[in-house]
Amino acid sequence: MNLVESLGAHRLLAIVRGKDPAAALSTVRTLVEEGISAVEVSLTTADALTVITRARAELGPDALLGAGTVRSAADAARAVDAGASFLVTPALVEGLEPYGVPVLMGALTPTEIEAALARGADAIKLFPGSLGGPGYLRALRDPFPDVPFVPVGGVDAQAARDYLDRGALAVGVGSPLVGDAADGGDLEQLRVRAAEFLKTAAGGRP
Repeated sequence: MNLVESLGAHRLLAIVRGKDPAAALSTVRTLVEEGISAVEVSLTTADALTVITRARAELGPDALLGAGTVRSAADAARAVDAGASFLVTPALVEGLEPYGVPVLMGALTPTEIEAALARGADAIKLFPGSLGGPGYLRALRDPFPDVPFVPVGGVDAQAARDYLDRGALAVGVGSPLVGDAADGGDLEQLRVRAAEFLKTAAGGRP
């Protein structure tokens, strides 16, 4: 199953960023153990490339493990070399096609969405999603009915359900899901939050 198919099936992308590489790795491991199939490690995470490399070694070649906050082709090269199987950008980024992995490219306006698609984006990271909210996504569905959108930014469990109800392919969730786990926080509470978001993604109300 490819990235877009997986996001469409599971409807949730976990975003890990933190100050403690060991805790970030444990967070990735815990999220996967709890059933979250797609995990992004932000390149702003301390020693992010090592986290990706070690997570890839643990999870195997088929795991949907990506790199986020990719801002250049050089970032993409390092991330793919470390083991990232998809890339997530915060904005429009040139030159990612040669790396041969799916790209969720950041865009907000209709013009940016068209530009991202022209750059080969497999899906649009609607960012920051909190700026327009679920209503803005609903407005975008009319001119872009076939574009897969993944809203990111300020997505709590209730917002996740609202986005999914309004046509999002999936939602990308960072701190409302991960909390302080990637900084060394409580992994048991992370498991609780993961279960809540998985229920929401599957159609249950938070």
